[in-house]
Amino acid sequence: MNWTVILSISKTHLLSRLKQSSIAALGVTFGIGTFIILVSFMTGLNQLLDNLILDRTPHVHIYNEIEPSAQQPVELLEEFSEAFNIIRSVKPKQNQEKIHNALPLLSHLKKDTRVRGVTPQVKAQVFYLAGSIKLNGVVQGVDIMEEARLFNIDDYIVQGEPQDLARNDNAILLGAGIAKKMSLEVGDKLQVATAGGDLFPLKIVGLYQSGLAEIDNVQSYTNLKTAQRILGEGNSYITDIHVKLLDMRKALEMAEEIEDQFNLSAVDINRANAQFETGTTIRNIITYAVSITLLVVAGFGIYNILNMMIYEKMNDIAILKATGFSGRDVKMIFISQAMLIGVVGGVIGLFFGYIVSVLIDHTPFETEALPTISTFPVNFNPLYYVIGIVFAIASTFLAGYLPAQRAKKIDPVEIIRGQ
Repeated sequence: MNWTVILSISKTHLLSRLKQSSIAALGVTFGIGTFIILVSFMTGLNQLLDNLILDRTPHVHIYNEIEPSAQQPVELLEEFSEAFNIIRSVKPKQNQEKIHNALPLLSHLKKDTRVRGVTPQVKAQVFYLAGSIKLNGVVQGVDIMEEARLFNIDDYIVQGEPQDLARNDNAILLGAGIAKKMSLEVGDKLQVATAGGDLFPLKIVGLYQSGLAEIDNVQSYTNLKTAQRILGEGNSYITDIHVKLLDMRKALEMAEEIEDQFNLSAVDINRANAQFETGTTIRNIITYAVSITLLVVAGFGIYNILNMMIYEKMNDIAILKATGFSGRDVKMIFISQAMLIGVVGGVIGLFFGYIVSVLIDHTPFETEALPTISTFPVNFNPLYYVIGIVFAIASTFLAGYLPAQRAKKIDPVEIIRGQ
């Protein structure tokens, strides 16, 4: 089989019907280009939404759940042990929100080889006071530098820096919604009041905007010691522990271990965001389904054009066979034509998809709901481009195979006799 002659004949056939060949190549180009644009934009959007959740959600959240006792006193009496007891209006047992032995637990978690980092937190229910305005809210005491390292909280600080809060024990990182309602700015003074009536003056060193109104209108951040002082508690008072793991897939395993060993409530990230994970999976399925459909449609377009090209080239096929070309040679001529269309159209489609993706990536997109985003999210994963060119070649091969098989079986005697 002389590939030089076969490719030369394929090239001649394609150029002799340049309009049809161009339409077939454009079908591949727009199919691959649209695939690249769609999958890059949709997966970029999914990554953005996933990161928004992952940035805010610990892999394991440890806290002390206030709940009714699993076993009631009447069940401890031997005379009622085998009775069917009905207890009404069961109330939670007397318990504190703080985590008992929190400091030894923190030390234990930091030594765990699975753990990337641990941050203790203290939640305090307060009232924000500024002049005659009084708002209900939550002050969250944190190690702000660890929060920035593990949970990227600095990405959501629209004014100020995390270091400004770390250096000042009488400072607050105020929620943007609270600041807007109370007409406060960075540098202003704000008082927070506890349920017991104690007042604490704090300086606003920054504004925090998560993009969720129910959080920004309520929540603010202070240093861990400041929140403990507001509650009148010591250094060992901690209400929550957030754990970041090196491998997120081990979150469920660690949560179960903590619940068994320390008698605390521990929620892994999968349980905390089960609905969101389901939504992400569905969006990915839709994205890939639509993308593959575009490629399949382009393949059918190539098949139709090559099929018509064979009917128009009946005389050429007869002449080729009459001059000594075998059926396999004729078959390879038409398959090579399809492959050439696939390669040229696929490469142009990759460039087309990349250029449009870059334009989308530089298109301004600003919204208060996503303060850290300035342009549309696009995922430039090289794997999508590899998938695109492989699918272009594979689909055009399959689209050219059936017409090539038909060309292989054509009897040149019947064609010449028909002429």
